[in-house]
Amino acid sequence: MKPGRRRFLQTAISSLSPLLAAESDPPRVVWHYEEPVTSIHKLVRTPVKIAAVELLQAGKDFFVRSTSTDGVVGLVKTKDVEDFTEIFCRRVAPYFIGKDARDLESLIDGVHTRNYKLIGQAFWCPVAYVEQSLLDMLGKVAGKPAGEFFGPVLREEIPVYLSGSGRETTAEQEVDVYVRGIRETGAKAFKLKIGGRMSRNADAYPGRTKTMCALARKSAGDGIVLYADANGSYDAKAGIEVGRMLQDLNYSFYEEPCPWEDYTETKRVADALDLPVAGGECDHRLWGYQHMIENRVIDIVQPDINYNGGLIRTARVARLARKAGLKITPHNTQTGPSGFNILQFASVTPNIGPFMEYPYRGAGKPQNWYSPQLKIVNGMIRAPKGAGMGVEFDPAYLARARRIQV
Repeated sequence: MKPGRRRFLQTAISSLSPLLAAESDPPRVVWHYEEPVTSIHKLVRTPVKIAAVELLQAGKDFFVRSTSTDGVVGLVKTKDVEDFTEIFCRRVAPYFIGKDARDLESLIDGVHTRNYKLIGQAFWCPVAYVEQSLLDMLGKVAGKPAGEFFGPVLREEIPVYLSGSGRETTAEQEVDVYVRGIRETGAKAFKLKIGGRMSRNADAYPGRTKTMCALARKSAGDGIVLYADANGSYDAKAGIEVGRMLQDLNYSFYEEPCPWEDYTETKRVADALDLPVAGGECDHRLWGYQHMIENRVIDIVQPDINYNGGLIRTARVARLARKAGLKITPHNTQTGPSGFNILQFASVTPNIGPFMEYPYRGAGKPQNWYSPQLKIVNGMIRAPKGAGMGVEFDPAYLARARRIQV
């Protein structure tokens, strides 16, 4: 640098120094993990050292089993882990071995720090399953449902809305499934899949969405709450048009009108409608949820407990939403033993929405390899009261399981 240029910069910086000093420092950002969301140490007074974390397979079912050095076992059934086995076995499970399970919040952050370049469902689902198996273990040590680590039980029965539809049916067939469903279960709400799923404004077939949404309102009646999920089918212009149709039919929320990563287009839809826009099922970034909440990209927050890395990280999202006055209604595609997590979450979270998502495609046959059986009665499912996640598995069924190693 030439001497004259150096002297000019030094003089300029000196003249600015008093002004810079006069500015007050911006408030320090409090990172999400600096404020605990659990009270594990208060409920479990002595260390619970983790001796083993294993991935098991029994037929088409996968489980995560965690064992303490004292022989306490935590066991959960998983969803969508078969494609992520190498990440589970090589990157996630080994991190927890030898550590105190009571430090679960910091362990969840630690495994992320160790593997921060791995993102998305392929990483966070394995983390979620380990977390839930450890919560099952800790709950058994404490003799309490896992939800109570997050706060007192606020509701013993969880109102649900029926979901799980596809786009392979006709409008008439799809509406018929749910009208029969509300009769069989007493549910007061259901959700339809509209559009074509990330389809660039295309419908599953021409006219299906309009016909189905109008028929659902007519067939279900005004007393039933209706939701619609576009799975990112539209750009903002088309999304607004569909949203206005849903408003006229008195739908109660409009999920993921635009591709989930496109906050700008989604916000345009949300700003143009009185109908609440829901979203967040595919996200896994706490700062992403913070941006969506603070900028009102969405009105209803919908993390998936598994895709988002577990109950602890979802409780953090719930706290962000609660501070902003928003409801949280987690995305859920699971029934049976892998669906207990959303019930534990809903039983203790103050700002959950009026209904939790629960898939339904007709009454299924009871399964005899786990208990209790979850059943919708008068539109509600009872929150599990057993220790841990609240589900017990038949030892004879689990005896078939083999350990997955890579």
